[in-house]
Amino acid sequence: MGGSPLRILVVGAGIAGLAVARALRLAGFRPDVTERLPPTEHTDTGLYLPGNAARAMRRLDLDGPLRPLGEVIHRQRFLDAAGSPLCEVDLDALWAGVGECRALPRAELHRVLLTGAGGAVRHGAEVSTVEPLPGGVAVGFTDGTGGEYDLVVGADGPRSAVRTLAALGGPPRAAGQVIYRAVVQGGPRVADWTALLGQRAGFLVVPLGAGRLYCCADEAGSVLPADPLARLHELFGHYGGPVPEVLAALETVHVERTEEVELGRWFHGRVLLVGDAAHAVAPTLSQGAAMALEDAVVLAESLRAAGSVDAALIAYESRRRPRTRWVRDRTRDRNRTRDVPPALRDPVLRGRGGRIFGEHYRLLTGPL
Repeated sequence: MGGSPLRILVVGAGIAGLAVARALRLAGFRPDVTERLPPTEHTDTGLYLPGNAARAMRRLDLDGPLRPLGEVIHRQRFLDAAGSPLCEVDLDALWAGVGECRALPRAELHRVLLTGAGGAVRHGAEVSTVEPLPGGVAVGFTDGTGGEYDLVVGADGPRSAVRTLAALGGPPRAAGQVIYRAVVQGGPRVADWTALLGQRAGFLVVPLGAGRLYCCADEAGSVLPADPLARLHELFGHYGGPVPEVLAALETVHVERTEEVELGRWFHGRVLLVGDAAHAVAPTLSQGAAMALEDAVVLAESLRAAGSVDAALIAYESRRRPRTRWVRDRTRDRNRTRDVPPALRDPVLRGRGGRIFGEHYRLLTGPL
């Protein structure tokens, strides 16, 4: 169907939506893209992209604009709460032939995707109705406007309005973690992806280049603290390694609950969900953006190869489900290690932690 005059609406202009728009344009389609938020209402934090994300960006022909940004990450280091080594993962070896791992500000990836998507994003356009038509979908917006489309792609995140309106599922499920994110300027020098594992809590530091560090800490639970910065000091004030200097440099912290989305189906009629709207998981494996980028590549390939939209959606979901299921299951596996007392967990990780953690990505190093 490449180059056909299909009317496609992409709802959401985050990483998933813009990646889908880019992939569709490369395949010869001209989608409309809408976003309910104004362009200034996106919180900027850091982002770590594993090798499969780099491969997807290459398939989107956006690896060139990405290459000067952020910092290439060659190694993951796992430490105990005191800062003593537990294990390491050689990322160059793990992702050999797939792509390099990179950390960068989320806003910089967003700009690359926005430029690559082409065309204007209609901001402030909130979907209010999604109604099936014979061979299409009627969409209404809260400002009273509307349109008819051959395909609607819901890329509007874990709290997807499209998912609810299309009767594909309800609210996301709490994943049992509270996540703290921040970008630090002028903190300690950290060369690697470095995670300190404590008791039901962890603290990750990743270099972003230009003296910046991305910090992502988590604790088990679901209650958001009134003072996130104070809570970070309370939780991690006794940690070693780079944590004391990072805490001293912290100024602004963003906090949220982790959420999961697990659905029986990803499409209903001509409405399809992608990215976190379809399969959100906790960020433990840093696969949220990678899965969204892969979704975009596979969706465009499926639409181009199939003889109909309906056949394309079936082909798309059948290809994507095994990988997203793997990510969900491995994420839960790794999160369960947080519940093991360090006295039992840490000797195991010192013996074979690198192999255990590297195995969590094995399926993802294979073809899409």
